[in-house]
Amino acid sequence: MTLTFALDPVVDPALRDGLLDLWTEVSNAGGAVGFVPPVTAEDVRPALVKHLVAMVEGSHRLIVGHDGAGRVGAAAVLALNPHRLMRHWVTAYTVMVAPDLQGRGAGRALMAAVADAARTLDGIEAVRLSCRGGLGLEHFYASCGYKEVGRVPDAIRVGPGDDRDDITMLLPLH
Repeated sequence: MTLTFALDPVVDPALRDGLLDLWTEVSNAGGAVGFVPPVTAEDVRPALVKHLVAMVEGSHRLIVGHDGAGRVGAAAVLALNPHRLMRHWVTAYTVMVAPDLQGRGAGRALMAAVADAARTLDGIEAVRLSCRGGLGLEHFYASCGYKEVGRVPDAIRVGPGDDRDDITMLLPLH
């Protein structure tokens, strides 16, 4: 399925609700996007509101992929780095693809859209992201051109006795 991507789309109620539905669905499917299932939309809503506020404040940029029916099928947030010595790279957060689109090229298309969006930002030379170990996500990101540049063992506690590595990946844009 083909997704059409947009950087900084107008956030209206339909997009807000689509993002909320996507984030809830991805979380409940076991996606590593800040929650452990089961979650409800009300559990996810405060995190979405924080992203939306940061967008209004100008510190975050939103990339959204819609399918042919207009459904939000993928999304990612780019956070601009506020540190004056690190403004040459951005961080990708909350990278999500609808579970029914996974394994069909949507994730790779989203990561290409993330890189394309970052290239449009003045002075940006790289995209950084973190991913949760134990799911093979680092292999997916590596296949999209990212390199592992750091790993903190057992930094993410998913549940009692279930600690995962926090893996930092970097995509140089030049």
